[in-house]
Amino acid sequence: MSGGQTARARKASDGAGSVHGLDIDVMREAGNWAGDTEELVRRAAEHAYVVAGPAEEAELCVVLADDAFVRTLNKAYRGKDQATNVLSFPTGDMPVAVGPEPLTGMGPRLLGDVVLACETIAREAAEQGKSFPHHLSHLVVHGVLHLLGQDHEEDVEAEEMEALERDILEDLDIADPYATSHGDGRGSDV
Repeated sequence: MSGGQTARARKASDGAGSVHGLDIDVMREAGNWAGDTEELVRRAAEHAYVVAGPAEEAELCVVLADDAFVRTLNKAYRGKDQATNVLSFPTGDMPVAVGPEPLTGMGPRLLGDVVLACETIAREAAEQGKSFPHHLSHLVVHGVLHLLGQDHEEDVEAEEMEALERDILEDLDIADPYATSHGDGRGSDV
């Protein structure tokens, strides 16, 4: 999309200046992250949710980690004994009822966790000639889209997800990450 924000983003930003309904917990688990990282992460996650998420309250957690932490998770949950740039762990669907009465007032929908590896992101940014903040923002958007059910296993899914990422990143004044990267632009998992 050219010429500014996506229609949904414009609609969401009318009136109040912040995104309502999304609570983001940013945890610094490991790694040498810059002081402004939490702000970058929140901005990218909020915008991805505004553009691609449902119009309901939600929560997610972003974990700032290092390669060793992510490698452990990647091995345990994906069977891959290596670090990767981003991992997404969707919470999954919770049952809507316990016994005969539906659950009400349970609070926001729990989206899941996005885990980021500092060293891998820094290495990829340097290799691809991107700034660290822009590459980090892209990976946050990518991770949040996974929590929202987007995938890139099939070519058609990948094209749709990449188009959505481009729109979201353009709104954040970040260049198309797939046009400027080497190879297919996906790094180790993106």
